[in-house]
Amino acid sequence: MASAPENYTPAGSVSSAELKQYVERLERLEEEKKGIAEDIKGVMAELKMQGFDGKTVRKVLRLRQMKQNERMEEEALLQTYLEALGMA
Repeated sequence: MASAPENYTPAGSVSSAELKQYVERLERLEEEKKGIAEDIKGVMAELKMQGFDGKTVRKVLRLRQMKQNERMEEEALLQTYLEALGMA
């Protein structure tokens, strides 16, 4: 009977070395994410010190990430709702 390859694990079992590698990668990514979140907070603080409204800038960022047709659809729906409520 032929022996199994070195990195072989039967179905349902876990290779501890492989799992450890994934966990360590995730830990590094979480640390990077924390660093990026701190950088974003710093930029937002600078922005506010210059007199810009953080909440509005976040909305602009969200809109810029949208495709043009999605943005137009959202704006049209918002306008429809505002008109229905007598706020337009």
